[in-house]
Amino acid sequence: MQAYCGSKSVNSTLPLRSGRVSQGFIMLRRLLWLCVGLWCVQSPLWAQEWPSKPIRLIVPFPAGGPTDLVGREAANILRDELKQSVVVENRPGGNGVTGLVALAKAPPDGYTIGLLAITAAIAPHVGEPGFDAFKDFAPITNFVSMTPVLIANKDAPFNSLAEMLKAAKAGAKFAYGTPGVATVPHLAAELLQSQASVTLLHVPYKGATQQIQDLIGGSTQLDFQSSLVVALPQIKAGKVKALAVFSAKRSPQLPDVPSAAEAGYPALVVQPWFGFGAPAGTPPALVQKMHAALVKGLQNPEVIERFTNIGATLHPSASPAEFATYIRREHERWGKVIKDANIKPE
Repeated sequence: MQAYCGSKSVNSTLPLRSGRVSQGFIMLRRLLWLCVGLWCVQSPLWAQEWPSKPIRLIVPFPAGGPTDLVGREAANILRDELKQSVVVENRPGGNGVTGLVALAKAPPDGYTIGLLAITAAIAPHVGEPGFDAFKDFAPITNFVSMTPVLIANKDAPFNSLAEMLKAAKAGAKFAYGTPGVATVPHLAAELLQSQASVTLLHVPYKGATQQIQDLIGGSTQLDFQSSLVVALPQIKAGKVKALAVFSAKRSPQLPDVPSAAEAGYPALVVQPWFGFGAPAGTPPALVQKMHAALVKGLQNPEVIERFTNIGATLHPSASPAEFATYIRREHERWGKVIKDANIKPE
């Protein structure tokens, strides 16, 4: 008798001593093939039944901020598309590192995902974050990117990026606020100083609220914000003035504010991106299902409007592999900026 494996056959004829042994061998062979058959169908059936319980979505920043808004919008999309509850769990700390470590250590069963933001590409360059950006995560998709903006005290002696840089080159000393060392606003400021050959004084803060209050009060003259969420209401109220956005083109929310590229600095396109990932080892079939759900949700006109209102640009990846490539490219870009600026952890 012969057992088949693919297109090859294996001669399994054995010298049988009795009919009882022969029959036992036949039964064993049938049991073996039954087990193989069950294994072959088990994985697709399991994938089809997923999700059978609530999914946990880790947001590595506090509730209420722009990152939290992105996470909760994604949770609503997954809930609607997958017909299952999604529980948002805020795990702030370490500029996003604490939540990413929690994601890396979660079971890779498809029931834990997390917001995989630009922090994942930056953190490895400024210390030991406790995760490997390329080995510990299964990227799902990029999602949206925010619009960074440079704002100034309303009484500052300049009204544009060009005027501010001209004054700085002439010897004027300007202090600028950011949410902290090696944050996206800090790196954007370092890029600007490198491109424009000027020196500004960095004042790191622990939160955007105190940061912008000090700008309004005059303790600082400049402020780099990673999004329009906090800055836009202050700009519209006339409490601060916007000098430039660090996006590829002007923001629909600030049509009169030029981009840094228009001011002569095309390399100053900074996109604080927010995507999603799962723990490494999560079945690819489930990663693909989550990718499809999130990308489909971004086509909803109401979702598009909500993101547009906070100055976010839709940034879905064509595939999980494309998102993985994007993360690696961002890791290389910001690593160079950090090295050139000699930025060290606090």
